[in-house]
Amino acid sequence: MFTEGQLYSPVTEHEDGTVEVHLADTHPGRTDEEYLRRRGEIAGAALAWDRDAESVPTIAYAEAEHEVWRTVSRELAPLHERYAHREFLDAKARLDLPTDHVPQLAEVSERLHPLTGWRYVCAPGLVPLRDFYADLGRRTFTSTQYLRHGSQPLYTPEPDIIHEVIGHANQLASPRFAAITEAAGQASSRLETEEAMQFVADVFWFSVEFGVMEEEGLPKAYGAGILSSFGEIQEFGDMEIRDLDLIDMGTLAYDITDYQPVLFAARSMDHLEDVVGDFFETVDDEKAAALRLAAEQRGLVPAAT
Repeated sequence: MFTEGQLYSPVTEHEDGTVEVHLADTHPGRTDEEYLRRRGEIAGAALAWDRDAESVPTIAYAEAEHEVWRTVSRELAPLHERYAHREFLDAKARLDLPTDHVPQLAEVSERLHPLTGWRYVCAPGLVPLRDFYADLGRRTFTSTQYLRHGSQPLYTPEPDIIHEVIGHANQLASPRFAAITEAAGQASSRLETEEAMQFVADVFWFSVEFGVMEEEGLPKAYGAGILSSFGEIQEFGDMEIRDLDLIDMGTLAYDITDYQPVLFAARSMDHLEDVVGDFFETVDDEKAAALRLAAEQRGLVPAAT
């Protein structure tokens, strides 16, 4: 199952006002003191931000950070043309993100809001699951502002601004994808049990994050997690691709630290909206519990004790 805390490095604010980001031992920047300082600086700006009183903090990105953005934008562009679904590609063209510099989140909002009414705000890293989804229900995407380590620009062990913007903002520039994402967020306001909330988060993972869709008989990606990953976008076509199945999507165990070996494909945008979109629009605690029970009866998960 999806545990959002595993995706982000923990952040500590010390009594002297310094902010420390705790990178995993395997993180490419773990022993780079300058990178650690920079991560703390960017996280500190988000921690100090008052969303009710101030605009999203502006980050003065260094040339090396802009170069990471340029490298990833350049390398992903031909892969998007080859592997991304047309709905994503058309949205990407309308949003027209800069490729020569890291955009400020305010700049992303200025481009995105006229298209679908969405805006971006910042976070230092982990956002509690219900807070994240509540924002989605208000057409607000909470994003990190840091970049991956420059030694491996085509790899990141955690979501950075490249994932949050190149993956999600391009997706949210499609009114149809944006509506599905908003419905997922609004569902959270109806759910009281953590089990139901987790079921929604897992369906979101296998659709908005790692969804694929048929196009002219071929699987094409629309999920932000695939389309922001240089490696995963080239591998997803060789994974096990199953038909959309809410029971399976909401209960399948998976490892977030590796490429996803099982994906779920919609036959079309209409099919995605009919299955996933309708689920997000109508799910409540009772419906989520019924789907979980059906998974138990199919032997997909152990029976609750």
